Amino acid sequence: MMQRTGTAATFRRVAALATAVLAATALSAGCGTGDGGSEGAGSDPGASAPADPKATLLAAVPDEKDPAFRFSTMDGTDKFTGVVDPAAHAMELGMTQKNEDPEFTMAMTFRVIDEDLWMRVKLTGIPGLHDMLKLPKRWMALDRTKLDDETEAPVYQNADPANTAGIIRTADTVTDKGDGTYAGVADLTANADVQSALGVDVAALGAAAEKVPFTAVVGPDGNLVSLTLEVPASGKKKAMKLVTRYYDFGKAPKVTAPAGDEVQKAPASAYEVLNG
Repeated sequence: MMQRTGTAATFRRVAALATAVLAATALSAGCGTGDGGSEGAGSDPGASAPADPKATLLAAVPDEKDPAFRFSTMDGTDKFTGVVDPAAHAMELGMTQKNEDPEFTMAMTFRVIDEDLWMRVKLTGIPGLHDMLKLPKRWMALDRTKLDDETEAPVYQNADPANTAGIIRTADTVTDKGDGTYAGVADLTANADVQSALGVDVAALGAAAEKVPFTAVVGPDGNLVSLTLEVPASGKKKAMKLVTRYYDFGKAPKVTAPAGDEVQKAPASAYEVLNG
């Protein structure tokens, strides 16, 4: 449900490359294996809440006036976590993936401030894996012009990284269920940006793509806490839930540029990974 698709594919590609490198090393050298919303508000707390449930829900979506907050998205099996800092036009986005054969864990994080982009990869479970992949452990400053496809790297577009507002706007009506819970039916065919961000095969869904139910929760402070989209099964794909959570408004750390010894220019190996 991210603003820009392709990031999940990048995570998987790095893990696949690590697996391939390990397999090749094992053949040649016998390598073994080892190692709810808080403060802040989506709208002016002093203003009267709009009577229309859809307008109320849209007003709860994070905007550029919000303080830094945390978020998580679950797109099927891909889970992202991060921080959004609207004042700095900044975002941090991370994902952790475990590989079973050979057994290792990869944590990959992107940091974006305006047009500046950094990446950090942490590989654990097998000694020397960073050296095998020629990937440093520090933050790597990336040059976007060296990326074959910039959609493989995140950008800061707005304070709503999961495009929840775009989903809500496609609903004809939204129902207030009480206790901060709202329900509606999204039309995924009505917004090309939403289609791209969700990564859902709208064509495969057919007519069902026009009636995808969602549930949203707004906290007592007026912030959107969660939005769950119930995507039906299509073809060989099972039904799944796309879940977004926004939390820790005003408590999350501000997103700043890596500095000093914690950062270096990205080596050629980093671009080889990102460009596939």
